Amino acid sequence: MGQVYTLAQARREREQLRSAGQQLVFTNGHFDLLHVGHLDYLEKARALGDALFLGLNGDDSTTQLKGAGRPLVPAAERARLLAALEPVSAVIVFEELTADHLISALQPDIYAKGGDYAHKVLPERPLVEAYGGQVKLIDYLPDHSTSALIARIRALP
Repeated sequence: MGQVYTLAQARREREQLRSAGQQLVFTNGHFDLLHVGHLDYLEKARALGDALFLGLNGDDSTTQLKGAGRPLVPAAERARLLAALEPVSAVIVFEELTADHLISALQPDIYAKGGDYAHKVLPERPLVEAYGGQVKLIDYLPDHSTSALIARIRALP
């Protein structure tokens, strides 16, 4: 089972992984209303390396990026749920609008994001490539998204 770490704790664990010659995969997101699409994505990300650290947008950054009423699940609860998932080694909650600060501090070997970024600007890409990391895009499980799930819930009679 993974852990919920502060950035300082994550940095110490990152150094241990590096010393052991292990590859760190990093991803980030909101992960509001966990569903099987999230699990599929995290399993695929974890398969790219030896450990998977997940940067979790906190409540304030989620509201700023997703709008009023989001998140539906508070960050502390989302972090605990995500850390309990087998593919996740560590969760780090952050409030910035991008994961640049975490990526700069941890310098993961691989930065994984969803395949929807194949046709969008990935703001963290220049930072990852500047220190020699790799960006890997992972295909989503079709028809599984939090937005679609919220829409289905809203449509209920």
